[in-house]
Amino acid sequence: MSGGEPVAGVTILAGEIYLLRNRTQDQVQVYNVNTYYFQHRLTLSNKSNFTDMTSCEHFRCVYISDADDTCVHRLDTSRAVKQWAVNDTPHGLSVNKAHNVLVTCDQVYKIKEFSSSGDLLKQITLSDHDIKPYKAIQIRDDKFIVCHGEPDDLVHRVCMMSADGQHVVHSHGEPPGADTDQCNIPLDLAVDDNEFVFVSDTRNRRVTFLSPTLEYVCHVVSPDQLQANWRPRRLYFDTQQRQLYVADNERTNERWIRGHVLVFQL
Repeated sequence: MSGGEPVAGVTILAGEIYLLRNRTQDQVQVYNVNTYYFQHRLTLSNKSNFTDMTSCEHFRCVYISDADDTCVHRLDTSRAVKQWAVNDTPHGLSVNKAHNVLVTCDQVYKIKEFSSSGDLLKQITLSDHDIKPYKAIQIRDDKFIVCHGEPDDLVHRVCMMSADGQHVVHSHGEPPGADTDQCNIPLDLAVDDNEFVFVSDTRNRRVTFLSPTLEYVCHVVSPDQLQANWRPRRLYFDTQQRQLYVADNERTNERWIRGHVLVFQL
């Protein structure tokens, strides 16, 4: 899917690919999942600071996190849009097995769980204040896979956290670096049906594949498969087709300036 404004999220719902772009109009672009032909677009608001996107087949909707208005937008397949307040700045989004929405609020070290209609069901404050969660995905035993590591942080990791957020069970990475057991700004995650983990290792310009206990397996996307000097920002894994969608973005002067989506068959 061709270049343009930065891509802040990518997901699939009901046979269509949804792209989220950082722009003030037509932020959501929809494409056919088989042909990649453009279908339609939608404007959410006149804001452009959207941080992530995820989808829920059960409720047939897409969720979008809005850092400017500290809210989540819900977009139905009928194109109806609703929103609810997060009351902290949202970063990453995911949907758990109960079809609820997990919102990471990195600046307050929290994972918030909302119903599809926006009721706050639970919030977990992570005990380790080295962990400002970019993204959290809940796995089958209710533990969380969390990625964290801001540019100046001393620790850049992917962690498996206990269900109460108080303990690190497994981890990958520590000080930022480029070795196979390290990462440098692990910005996003995707998890397959067997709980293997994809990590967008942003500054290293690669996507790393980890075992269910977060041991290094391989790099499924390497720097030479990305646009020169661009970085992987967001991920979506289609478990049925075994396809990995990578939002590849160019960053200059600490700003995302352009982006497109690459699809890899795994």
